[in-house]
Amino acid sequence: MSVSRFGVSLDEDLLKALDHFASDNGFANRSQAIRHLIEKNMVEEKWKCDNIVAGAVVLVFNNQKKDILKKSSEIQSEYNDVILSVQGFYLNELNYLEIIAVTGPSKRLTEVSEKLISIKGIQHGKLVMSKAQ
Repeated sequence: MSVSRFGVSLDEDLLKALDHFASDNGFANRSQAIRHLIEKNMVEEKWKCDNIVAGAVVLVFNNQKKDILKKSSEIQSEYNDVILSVQGFYLNELNYLEIIAVTGPSKRLTEVSEKLISIKGIQHGKLVMSKAQ
């Protein structure tokens, strides 16, 4: 159900920032941008409440450093209760992308992602979560 209300006001600086955000992210209008931001905030609040969420841990690293894959596998085995699947892709001769699909309590997903991202040699790591219920 959609409800439309008028009368929301923003300072000029906030309005400019909202327009910039909407433009940069391809939203058709301010309403879509605001809706996205509210939904994002709601999801992040669920993370704090330790609700059941789904997501992915994305890692990029040098694939020639075999100890990274070994350490990643060891950590994953400790968290097999929240890991759904793992996919790996060779991006080029040196770089490897690993995507780990996860679901479970947000605190547990944050815990496993922090351990994975902190592995020595990880060039980039990020946890993306979304509401699952």
